[in-house]
Amino acid sequence: METTSYKGTNKMITGIVFGVISFWLFAQSVVNVVPAVQKDLGISLGTLNIAISLSALFSGLFIVAAGGLGDKIGRKKMTYIGLILSVVGSLCLVVTQGAVLLIIGRVLQGLSAACIMPATIALMKAYFEGAERQRALSFWSIGSWGGSGAASFAGGAIATYMGWRWIFIFSIIFSLLGMWLIKDTPESKGESTGVFKFDYSGLVIFIITMLALNIFITYGSALGWTSLITIVLAIVVIIGIIVFYKVEKGKDIALIDFSIFKNKPYSGATISNFLLNAIAGTLVVANTYVQVGRGFSALQSGMLSLGYLVVVLAMIRVGEKILQKIGAKKPMVWGALITTIGVALMGFTFLSDFPYTVAVFIGFVLFGLGLGMYATPSTDTSVSNAPSDKVGAAAGVYKMASSLGGAFGVAISATVYGAISAAGSIAMAATAGIIVNVIFGVLSILSILFLVPGDAGKTGAEKTGKQVNIPTPGQREPEPSH
Repeated sequence: METTSYKGTNKMITGIVFGVISFWLFAQSVVNVVPAVQKDLGISLGTLNIAISLSALFSGLFIVAAGGLGDKIGRKKMTYIGLILSVVGSLCLVVTQGAVLLIIGRVLQGLSAACIMPATIALMKAYFEGAERQRALSFWSIGSWGGSGAASFAGGAIATYMGWRWIFIFSIIFSLLGMWLIKDTPESKGESTGVFKFDYSGLVIFIITMLALNIFITYGSALGWTSLITIVLAIVVIIGIIVFYKVEKGKDIALIDFSIFKNKPYSGATISNFLLNAIAGTLVVANTYVQVGRGFSALQSGMLSLGYLVVVLAMIRVGEKILQKIGAKKPMVWGALITTIGVALMGFTFLSDFPYTVAVFIGFVLFGLGLGMYATPSTDTSVSNAPSDKVGAAAGVYKMASSLGGAFGVAISATVYGAISAAGSIAMAATAGIIVNVIFGVLSILSILFLVPGDAGKTGAEKTGKQVNIPTPGQREPEPSH
C-alpha cells in the first residue's frame, strides 16, 4: 500500500532532478568529448561509438521492465538502484584505461537510466496532486529536456578545462546528492495481492524484438535496406511484436499491460511523444547541411541551436501554467504546431546564406518554444491517466516512446538525406530530410486532436464547468479518474 499522508517536498523534487541530470551528464556529454576520450584511451572510433550507443540501447531495452518492477518492489528502491548503478558506471569511466571498463560503465549507465526515469515519474505521481504535481513534473522535464542541452555545453566546458573524466566525477556527486535528498521520501508501490511474480518470458521476447529494432534502425542504412541481414531483422521485429502482443494479452502478470492504451488521453500523449521526439532527425539534417552545404564550422552550427536550449528551459514552466489555466490539449497542440513550423523553416534551403542562417536560428528557437510548451502537459496527461498501481510501467512505456521516436526519426531523416545527397543535390537532400520531420510533426498534432480530450489536465470541477481557482502550493486537488 502507498503512504497517503506524505506530501512531496521541494527537497524531494531537487533530489529527483539531480538523479535525472546525472543521467544527462553521462549520456549526452560523451558525444561532445569523443576526440579527447579516443586520444586518452587509444581505442578505435568504431569501439567508442559502440560504447556511446550502449547506454541508449540498454536504457531502451529495460526501461519498461524497470518501470513495472518499480511498481512491484518500490519506486524509491528502484530510484536508489538506478543511482547506485550510475555511481558504479561513472566510476568505471573515471578509472578506465581502455575499452573494457568503458563499455561496462556505459552498460551500467544505461541500466541506471532505465531504473531512474520511470520510477521518479511514478514518485511524482504518488506524492503530488493537481497543480503541485504539474509543477513537480515541470522540474522533472527541465532536468530531462533541458538537461540534454545543458549537459552538452557543461560537458564540453568540463572536458576543456578539467579533463573529460571530471564529467563522471560530477555525475557521481549528483547521484550521491540525489540519494541523500530523497532519503526521507517514503516508499511507494502499486497495490498488489499475492506473491510477487515477474514476466520473464515477456521480457525475453521484448528484448529480442527491441534489439532487432535498434540494430535495424541504427545500422540499416550502413548494411543496406535491401540486404539479407536488414530484411531478416525487419522480419524478426514484425514477428516479435505480434508474438509479444499475443503472449502478453493473455497474461495476468504482463510486462506491458495493453489495457493502459484503452485510455485515449494516455495513448494520445504517448503516440504524440513518440512522433514529436522523431523530429530529432531535424537536428542531424540541419547541422550536417549547414556544415557541408554552407561551410559552417561545428562550433558555428552549435551556436545556431543556442536559442533552442534557452527557450526550451524557459518555456517548460510556462507550459505548466498554461496547463493549469486551460488544460493539456491546447498547449500540446500549440507546442506540436510551433515545433513543426520551426522545423519547416529549416527546409528553406533556397534562401541565400544570411537569410537562411536567420531562418535556421529562428527555426531552432521555435523548435525549443514548441517542445517546452508541450513537455509538461504531455507528461502530466500520461501520468494522471495511468492507473495508480501501474504508473511505473506506464511511465516506462511513455519514456520508451521518447527513445524509440528519437532513434526512428534520426534513422529515417539521415537515410533520406544520405540517399538524395549521394545523387548530387545537398540542398534538395536537406529539404527532403526536413519534410520527413514536418510529416512527423503533422502526425503528432493529429494524434493529439483525435485522442486527447479537451478537458485533459483539468480538475473534476473544471470539467463540469464550475468556477475554480488554480490550487496554490499546499492545497490538495482530486486525482483524475482512471
